[in-house]
Amino acid sequence: MRQDIGVRSSRQFRSVLLMVVIPLVIGVWISLAASPFAVAADAAPCSANSESRQLDFWLGDWVVKYPGRTATAASRVSLTLDKCLLTENWEGGNGHRGETMFAYSSDDKSWHGMFADNEGRVHMFEGKVAPGTAEFTGPSRGPNGQAVLNRIKVVRINSNKVEQSWEKSADNGVTWTMEFQGEYSRKNP
Repeated sequence: MRQDIGVRSSRQFRSVLLMVVIPLVIGVWISLAASPFAVAADAAPCSANSESRQLDFWLGDWVVKYPGRTATAASRVSLTLDKCLLTENWEGGNGHRGETMFAYSSDDKSWHGMFADNEGRVHMFEGKVAPGTAEFTGPSRGPNGQAVLNRIKVVRINSNKVEQSWEKSADNGVTWTMEFQGEYSRKNP
């Protein structure tokens, strides 16, 4: 009788194994094969993706002038992370520095950006880029906690000149106030 119970238990265990564990393992394997990690390995690298290359006109070392002012700034725009991330390192003078990063996401087919400076400001953006022009928007808070909408535009004027503007809106984009306007001239054309 005891041997009979052991044989039945062994058969039940094998049945459970065949009915539960093996399908579970197969299901996990299938979901991993279809996961974004598996797809990412097959995706074209950023260096070959034309969407990721649309801001390349801005790459280089720049002198930034502000209309109506004598002061200038320095900017270096470069690619990192296997050409997936465009980064601007900006030196505005008087110790003010900032970085802006932009990247195209093949996941959601959108451009994303982030600005941060050494005075504690951080802004997040989403936008659209077309040949020679880019526009990014993103929310933030004003000094009194009020909602503010930010808009950055980057426009290629020619191979050695780019203009960037940063505007803010306190009325959700109905009206805009210019916060920054820079004329970028390539240092070594």
